[in-house]
Amino acid sequence: MRLGVIDVGSNTVHLLVVDAHTGAQPLPASSHKRELRLSEHVTDSGAIADSGRDQLCTFVLECLSVAEDQGVEDLMGFVTSAIREAPNGDAVLAEVKDRTGVVLETLPGADEARLTFLAARRWLGWSAGTLLVADVGGGSLEIAQGMDEDPDVAISLPLGAGRVTRDLLEGDPPGVAAVRAARKHVRATIARELRPLARAATPDRVVGTSKTMRSLARVTGAAPSSEGMYAVRFLERAALDAVLPEIAAMTAAQRTALPGVSASRAGQLLAGGIVVSATMDLLGVDRLEICPWALREGIILRRLDGMH
Repeated sequence: MRLGVIDVGSNTVHLLVVDAHTGAQPLPASSHKRELRLSEHVTDSGAIADSGRDQLCTFVLECLSVAEDQGVEDLMGFVTSAIREAPNGDAVLAEVKDRTGVVLETLPGADEARLTFLAARRWLGWSAGTLLVADVGGGSLEIAQGMDEDPDVAISLPLGAGRVTRDLLEGDPPGVAAVRAARKHVRATIARELRPLARAATPDRVVGTSKTMRSLARVTGAAPSSEGMYAVRFLERAALDAVLPEIAAMTAAQRTALPGVSASRAGQLLAGGIVVSATMDLLGVDRLEICPWALREGIILRRLDGMH
């Protein structure tokens, strides 16, 4: 059967259509996405502005049309930190339901971490042993660790690349003092939550997911997307730390000349690098493996498990 997942993130709203069968690998059939950047459509109180709400409704209607054309039998939708943390988030979701008929479920941060972990576990298999999985989105950082399909530790921190850029890295490029302050804030925030991870078993494999991770890996020498999803890709902390000062000195436009960096993500690349470097350093990780599956795939896998 064909399943569709509408993922409302802080940067992108994405419809992924897959051919899914119990016991089989979900195979992508089509993808439809738009850079809505809901995290930028907020009022001073943090509420989603009418412009963001209207654009979201319009795009969800587009997703419905695409899903029908693609023969989707089951359509799911979920929202993450951009709407989850907005004071009027429930009202925005109610408006989407009234205008489109689509129910978008609010996904708690810890559940984001668990489902992303599930996707990485299924991709890498049981032979990977104990996994440590990190995911950097637009609004939050998720970290999970464990040896089963449900992690022993799952945490979510307000350190997404978009959020850190918006709140802490003003300027294009930001000043040296701003970069230092952002680095200090990110590291202090992660360090406060390290105890559960420090008490967990030492991981056998360390994995990174998300567009931010893939972009940073590509900038530091990983294989391009043209080599396909099965190419093994790594992100080395030493290589990342070496290139971060160069990224910090670039404007967003200049960063688009870097390999694997799109115009829509260039402005957030520095913040993503700061968060990933801090995560790896504080967790004692020198290298992580890039996993092509993440939250959307985790949701699909969980749905298939429930159907079975």
